[in-house]
Amino acid sequence: MTRIAFIGGGNMARSLIGGLLKTGVAASSITVAEPRAEARQELGRDFAIACYAENRLAAAEADVLVLAVKPQIMPAIHAELRDTLARQRPMLISIAAGVRIDQLERWFGHALAIVRCMPNTPALIGAGATGLFANRRVSPEQRAQAQHIMDAVGLTRWVEDESLIDTVTGISGSGPAYFFAMVEALEDAAFSQGMSREAARALAAQTCLGAGRMLVETGEDPGVLRQRVTSPNGTTQAALESLAADHFHQIIARAVAAATRRGAELAAALDDPS
Repeated sequence: MTRIAFIGGGNMARSLIGGLLKTGVAASSITVAEPRAEARQELGRDFAIACYAENRLAAAEADVLVLAVKPQIMPAIHAELRDTLARQRPMLISIAAGVRIDQLERWFGHALAIVRCMPNTPALIGAGATGLFANRRVSPEQRAQAQHIMDAVGLTRWVEDESLIDTVTGISGSGPAYFFAMVEALEDAAFSQGMSREAARALAAQTCLGAGRMLVETGEDPGVLRQRVTSPNGTTQAALESLAADHFHQIIARAVAAATRRGAELAAALDDPS
């Protein structure tokens, strides 16, 4: 039985724990380190797992260590865990945005198998999208373990170049916010034309949900689906021509590039000794 320890018991850790338990992973094989007493009590009550205030106690017997803390906290926890990691040699799975493999190796030890992941917030409802990258010490068995853990909250895809994890951040990590912004814009547009906020939001949200399901469930190219709902000289064509005139594709490309660039900047900030 693989023993999994989570360092950090926030929302993403809760999602992964809940997903793993649903796949049949035993609660007795999961431990969590969480500094907040109230959060520890909630985790223990909700999932019947062992919870600790100290990282080293949660990690003491771990085969897999999931680092589910904010990027700026990562350098501060390695000292407490170094002895445990040297003894146990677990696989590390980091879900911290912008933290590179070489930084994790420097803080936690160069001899460890490390997987860097970028999940997104729909993981909270089991509909996440996660990109993964592994260092060369990750064995095929460990790779499968890491994928199983992240599969518990949605779709996973491996990338073969670590720099693409920042691209994953720009597309799917930050991506839900783009759709929330789109729904806000649709709601505002409908409201300005006289529709109630409640009706406009419900219709816009369901439209996004339905379009997403069509993409996933049909497997069709998005361009093909777009063409099918675009009648010549019809309402959809008029809307798409307006989007094109405002350079819609370039707007999205710039947004993804900005998020990708920011991911790299976050990592660089952790290298700055000041």
